Amino acid sequence: MSEEKNSNIEKIKEIFISKQKTILACLAILITVLVTLFIMNESKYQSTEDAYVESHLVQIAPKVEGQIEQVFITDNQMVHEGDVVAIIDDSDYKIKLEQADAMYQKALKNQKVAVANANAADSEIDNAKTDLERYKSLYATGAVSKQVLDNAQTRYDMVQAKVTTANEAIMSKTNSKVVDSDIKSLKAARDKAALNLSYTKIVAPRTGTITNKNVEKGAYVKVGQPLFAIASDEVWIVANFKESQIGNMKAGQPVSIKIDAYPNKKFTGKVDSIQRASGAKSSLFPPENAVGSFVKIVQRFPVKIVFDEKIDKSKYTIVSGMSVIPRVKIK
Repeated sequence: MSEEKNSNIEKIKEIFISKQKTILACLAILITVLVTLFIMNESKYQSTEDAYVESHLVQIAPKVEGQIEQVFITDNQMVHEGDVVAIIDDSDYKIKLEQADAMYQKALKNQKVAVANANAADSEIDNAKTDLERYKSLYATGAVSKQVLDNAQTRYDMVQAKVTTANEAIMSKTNSKVVDSDIKSLKAARDKAALNLSYTKIVAPRTGTITNKNVEKGAYVKVGQPLFAIASDEVWIVANFKESQIGNMKAGQPVSIKIDAYPNKKFTGKVDSIQRASGAKSSLFPPENAVGSFVKIVQRFPVKIVFDEKIDKSKYTIVSGMSVIPRVKIK
């Protein structure tokens, strides 16, 4: 009995070991299949952590200098294109405009005097010409001396020069005279003064959100001095993929987007374009490889990715500089 019992136990052990091996083999096959499927699936995607949200950022600077009289914005305020955001004291610029306009108006009024002078000169030249012709006839008959004739000729020449000068003082339709240039210059000076006066009102060139505000009432600002920036609501992603990742990447391919600020939300987008130069090549000081030593470095190419879903701004605040992990489906 004891030997038979031992035999049954051995058989049970063999069966158990056999089942264990079968289970392990199945598990190994299952794991191999799952790993293969995972690798095959992952080969259809390319991802990188070197990606950030970008947007249009417009730096605002004054076109004229002066003291800030009023400021109508605060940090992170929404503004619309054309909104007046600050005003520079315009007292000096109003005076300059009045001076320029006065000089221009004076030049225009002088034209009336110039026309009157030209008309008078025309009448005078007629008289001088008549006298000259008469004295020539008298001289031919010996009725007057050569000196009298010469005086008549001199007077005619002087009046002729006066007519020329008077006509030159009148504006022409062809803008070919000196006076045309002078009046045009005065008009340009007046227009420039008016333009500078308009520049005392600093307006938003586009719709967006105020950022990097650096202007306060009473401050004296110079031309070109950065006052603040406007960040647009339009956002996109710039992902810097390795050159080995972009071989099959094309515009229009779908992208799954994960933003670090919202880890539980996946946004959708698509590839918009691939930059035609690496990040290093388009930098301020691109590398020069024509030297004695060379170390190959994997280059990265900026890829622009745009959202293809409408972002709910009440729930998600997506702004420039946020870290992103995009996952591009390339197959």
